[in-house]
Amino acid sequence: MSDVILEQNNEIISVGELNNAARKLLESNFNDVSVIGEISNLSRPSSGHIYFTLKDDNGAIRCAMFRNANMRLKFNPKNGDKCILKGQVSIYAPRGDYQLIAKSMRLAGAGDLMQQFENLKEKLDSEGLFDLTNKKILPKYPKHICIITSASTAAYQDIFSTINRRCVFAKVSLSEAVVQGDSAHNSLYKAIERIEKFNLSSENPIDIVIISRGGGSIEDLWCFNNEQLARKIHSFNVPIISGVGHEIDFTITDFVADMRAPTPTAAAEIVTEGYFKLNDQLINHKNNLIKTYGLLINEKAQQIEMVRSKLKSPLSLLREKIQKLDNIEINLKKSIASFVLNEKQHLRYQTKLLQQNNPLEKIKNLNLRIHSLDILSRTRIKNLLSRNTINLEKVNDNLQILNPLAILKRGYSIVHNKDGSVIKSNAQINVNEELTARFGEGSALITVKKIND
Repeated sequence: MSDVILEQNNEIISVGELNNAARKLLESNFNDVSVIGEISNLSRPSSGHIYFTLKDDNGAIRCAMFRNANMRLKFNPKNGDKCILKGQVSIYAPRGDYQLIAKSMRLAGAGDLMQQFENLKEKLDSEGLFDLTNKKILPKYPKHICIITSASTAAYQDIFSTINRRCVFAKVSLSEAVVQGDSAHNSLYKAIERIEKFNLSSENPIDIVIISRGGGSIEDLWCFNNEQLARKIHSFNVPIISGVGHEIDFTITDFVADMRAPTPTAAAEIVTEGYFKLNDQLINHKNNLIKTYGLLINEKAQQIEMVRSKLKSPLSLLREKIQKLDNIEINLKKSIASFVLNEKQHLRYQTKLLQQNNPLEKIKNLNLRIHSLDILSRTRIKNLLSRNTINLEKVNDNLQILNPLAILKRGYSIVHNKDGSVIKSNAQINVNEELTARFGEGSALITVKKIND
């Protein structure tokens, strides 16, 4: 492009050609720039395009935003808005106007944050996260209250002191979180996760939560406008009260929580309202009881006065009571004497039984019996062994008689062939066959020379 301009420097060109050459040069070198400034001189012709000037303390530039880009705007720009434009620098050739063709526009600073807030609010509302029918019912008399905030904030001190003043019965815990800065929404998210983990194993689970911090700018409160945090609050199974900022401050957390409180202190008052009203009821009941029993006392006093007029002489009543006491004393002495006599007899009887059942005597008798049984068992064992010895000897003699070896010792022998079969007749042998003869002591190998009938 610069070469074309250099060539044109050697010739005379028209104004339109000059403007077109400059436009092409700007568009090729500033094709996608982002510029921040304040809108002024805004106009909206029927074509749907918008024209305005973007300015700051050091300069101004004409801007055009055509209908196709204008339709994608998520807010309605107006004079005085501080915006960030992204687009292409160009020249409007017919007039030679230097201008910025805007492709997109968004609010800068707080204005941009408000637009993001409105977009997220609209998105979550369309998904039903703000639906009142999905709000969890707050416990009337919570046993364990948890506060999600920073321990160093005034909001925490206000909530804690309010709960202690109005409800000394409930336990109060802190799931600490960072409540300002880029990572604050993650810290708040993790604080809720800690409560979920705690409730899985606790015998005194948390039954209501206050998520809170003091007031501030929209930037200060921006962590409470996080989509991930909003969805976590919506899915959380414990009721949550949002006490973020002042009464005029609104965050996404306020809309998705089960209840919004205008201030942190108000959140603490909502949580303890049941106990606070209960205290008023107790005071009323106390006053009613005092009044009722006062009337009852007056009524009983009147009855006493009526009964007093019908009473007998105190001296006469006293004599009757003294006589009655004397009779009771006489009867009591008789009863005591009779009781003591019976107990003595019972004691003598128990002593006699104790002597008869003296453990030492029983042990002595048992030892004698054991000794007798020991002598008897020894005698019986000895006799049994003697009888068994005699029987064993008889059996041994019988076995010796039947022992074939004993027969051999009297001169007999046993003859068997090579197979070990005993020869019982001459029909079992052959001439020249070798046989084995066993005697009472030892054996011999013999050969058959002749077989006789």
